[in-house]
Amino acid sequence: MPYHIYIVELHRKVFTEHRRFREANPQFNGVLECLYVGMTSKTPKVRFEQHKKGTLSKKGHSLSSAIVKKYGSYLRPSLYNHIPALATRAEALQMEATLAKELRRKKYAVWYN
Repeated sequence: MPYHIYIVELHRKVFTEHRRFREANPQFNGVLECLYVGMTSKTPKVRFEQHKKGTLSKKGHSLSSAIVKKYGSYLRPSLYNHIPALATRAEALQMEATLAKELRRKKYAVWYN
């Protein structure tokens, strides 16, 4: 099953309203955007819709990130389309972290799990 990396632009209010987001991004200077980096075995569009709708798993667990559900604006394919589908979940998790850290170095405010 292939895994995809995706990026959601978050409303800037996340930086002022969410303490943990702010603490995770001391490098943020307010010029660039606030972003969420994730990975999924679905398409990025389907996964974003799950976040926004607050979709539950068959066991009743939330499948959405609270940050994306509340502050998610839209997908940013220009920031992730260059990344090919990854073969394993472990590769996808590593790529998610690598991309998030790279975006932070570029002064974006980034949240990832």
